[in-house]
This record gives sequence, C-alpha cells and structure tokens, in this order.
Amino acid sequence: MNIQLKTDVRKQAVESLQRYFDSNMEEHLGNLPANNLLDYILEEIGPSIYNQAVRDAQDHLQTRIQELDIDVHAEEFSYWTNLKKRR
Repeated sequence: MNIQLKTDVRKQAVESLQRYFDSNMEEHLGNLPANNLLDYILEEIGPSIYNQAVRDAQDHLQTRIQELDIDVHAEEFSYWTNLKKRR
C-alpha cells in the first residue's frame, strides 16, 4: 500500500515537520529534507497507522452490524397482541 497525500495536505505536513524541527531541534529542516522525511514516514510508518485505522473501522462496523437487529427489529405475529392493546 503506497500512501499518497493530496498536494495541499502534503504541503501542510511538510510545513508542520519544519515547524516541529524549528521548535524542538537545534537545526532547521529545509524543504527537501522535510519532503524526504515525510516520504520515509509515509512508507515506513504510514502502513501501520493505516492498518490500525482499518481495524478500528472494521470493529466499529462490526459493532453496528451486531446492533442492527435491535435497531430495525419488527415484532412478528403481533396482530392479536396489538388488537388487545387497542381495545
């Protein structure tokens, strides 16, 4: 899985990396090194984050599927029971 970022998202990520370096490191991170670092993070660490997000989404959907019968359950053969309630 090759993780690609939209151009504007990538630009923001590079700027964020540069800002982080400016605030926390002793040396400035130029544009090219920041882009290279981002490429490394996306290739090396990105798939782990992506896979965890997929697992989280699967768990959430599985929970919702298990609750589906509660949300949309229709009582069967209830005519006579409902008729007694109406009288």
